[in-house]
Amino acid sequence: MLKTVLFDLDGTLADTAPDLAASLNAVLQANHRPLLPFATIRPVVSHGGMALIRLGFEIEPDHPDFEPLRQQLLQHYADNIAVHTRLFAGMDDVLDHIELTGRNWGVVTNKPGWLTGPLLEALELAGRAACVVSGDTLPERKPDPAPMLHACNLAGSQNTECVYIGDAERDILAGRMAGMKTLVAGFGYIGENDQPLSWGADALLDSPRQIIDWLQAHPA
Repeated sequence: MLKTVLFDLDGTLADTAPDLAASLNAVLQANHRPLLPFATIRPVVSHGGMALIRLGFEIEPDHPDFEPLRQQLLQHYADNIAVHTRLFAGMDDVLDHIELTGRNWGVVTNKPGWLTGPLLEALELAGRAACVVSGDTLPERKPDPAPMLHACNLAGSQNTECVYIGDAERDILAGRMAGMKTLVAGFGYIGENDQPLSWGADALLDSPRQIIDWLQAHPA
């Protein structure tokens, strides 16, 4: 029986790429660098601010400019966290279905809490989530299974009663190591070099609507 549905945030529950891409380009512009096309930035969004700075500036964390640039990116994003961000089309219906069938849902993300909380508030989801585990809630973060197991406990479910949905390999690895079902959000930020069929998930979904189909085949 499945009691709890857990979501990754960026690229699974919410389409945050437009705001993160705008923030990266704002930092690039401020530092007299060429802007990047949205299509180039989108697949990198799920991997966080460090990956975005690597992409935009082609430097590594040991470079003296790396951390100041990352902080510029995060501050711009925090100030513009939900200008264009929306739930993926159909995700409203998914959350309604989960709640109407007596299940609960939550979020497990590597996004830091100081960004996760305001984003969920802006999307009017904070009061609905049974649990929210951010990248700094515990010492461990995905792909470690500890945040997944912590979310299960907060939601009042056993690991075998949870399913985790994410768009990155680390999401599926964390969920599998936590002993729960896993689904790939194929509509998320999948890169051209990613091979989601090899990640070992229970299913690859092309749209949020397919989450409902999958849940209907796994009774609460």
